[in-house]
Amino acid sequence: MIGLGIAVIIHIFLGYALITGLALKMVKHIVGPLETVNIKEEAPPPDEPPPPPPKDIEIPPFVPPPEVTVQNDSPPPPTITTQNVAPPPPVTYVAPPAPPAPPAPPVATGPTQPATANPRSLEVSEDDYPPASLRAEEEGRTVITIGISAQGKVDTCAVTTSSGFPKLDEKTCQIAQRRFRFKPALQNGTPVASTKVLPIRWQIRK
Repeated sequence: MIGLGIAVIIHIFLGYALITGLALKMVKHIVGPLETVNIKEEAPPPDEPPPPPPKDIEIPPFVPPPEVTVQNDSPPPPTITTQNVAPPPPVTYVAPPAPPAPPAPPVATGPTQPATANPRSLEVSEDDYPPASLRAEEEGRTVITIGISAQGKVDTCAVTTSSGFPKLDEKTCQIAQRRFRFKPALQNGTPVASTKVLPIRWQIRK
């Protein structure tokens, strides 16, 4: 708004000056008579001497930079050594030697007989019962394998089939080794050791 007001005032002033002739008077006063003045030309400055030629610049010799070795903490790659393994020689099948012929059986000079005994001597009764087994009324069948010497005695005893009661099985072997007697087996008329399987029945009379 201020700028607009100033512009309006200037236009009013110029219009008034044109009307009153003030502008013409001012122009005449400003122009006035022209005066001529001789201006001496200044002499040109002397030429500057040319610059001296550039001096030869010595170029220092080239020095290569020092070599910098960077240490690498990583281990060197493993060295793989390849060995040329010669192929195995071909396998030649060799037939095994024939087994030697079995020796000829000895010529029997007499009959071969197994060990024998009176069947009644191989029985057990209530008198042979362990007291605890008798009170518990334990009954069963124990099968034993005994070893009979050349003199007819029972040297070894093993329970083949249990009666189901350990005390009866143990008592069976004790009786066999203490009481059982046999006629030894004969081989070509000579007494020899042998084995025999015996079933022993444990039963309480009612």
